[in-house]
Amino acid sequence: MTIQYQNIVPWGRSFQEYVDMFKLIDKDLNRSILGCGDGPASFNYEMRQLGKSVVSVDPIYDLDRNFIEKRIDETYVEVLEQTRANQDKFVWGNIYSVEELGNIRMNSMRLFLEDFEEGKKQGRYTAGELPELPFEDNSFDLALVSHLLFLYSEQLSLEFHFRAIDELLRVADEVRIFPLLDLNSRKSIHLDEVIDYLISQGITVHEEKVNYEFQKGGNTMLRIIPL
Repeated sequence: MTIQYQNIVPWGRSFQEYVDMFKLIDKDLNRSILGCGDGPASFNYEMRQLGKSVVSVDPIYDLDRNFIEKRIDETYVEVLEQTRANQDKFVWGNIYSVEELGNIRMNSMRLFLEDFEEGKKQGRYTAGELPELPFEDNSFDLALVSHLLFLYSEQLSLEFHFRAIDELLRVADEVRIFPLLDLNSRKSIHLDEVIDYLISQGITVHEEKVNYEFQKGGNTMLRIIPL
């Protein structure tokens, strides 16, 4: 696996954000979960503290802790500056300022960094990436994809989305994807075609409103369940 170090922009979200983004209830949290593209999120660590099961997969897990921490430090200010320049694209409610956003993200990433080496030894952090995951068929009950598919619609083709979702359905009994907007806070150009594709395969698909909106209009997820 080849990682372009200069292209990595680590940005970690918290357990509560995952709960809200994916409408996770107690029953969901007790399932075997795959977090796909988790990066330096603290979800895995915080779930572990609750005695729950999560495996996170991301290409950055091929790097060691020091490399990831260095990249966080290099990109943190830049990401916040970009957010500040585009404040009108976000909802400043639960997160009320760019500074608070930075504090929340950094706290999550610090928890991840403290957990990463031990979690990697335990198999909770696995290097890999879509559209080919290093897991056996039906390895998980639920796969969560945060801020990857649909968000990067200009960078990731429709064919990539088809292959990625097929792969997620190979390894998990259910898939949830959030958000359904692209980086410009517009509905993904791939969304309707992906839904049509899945329906044509006899797969159940629901676009569901969630109790989370930071990107304006970004308050729905896609729930995908094979028959």
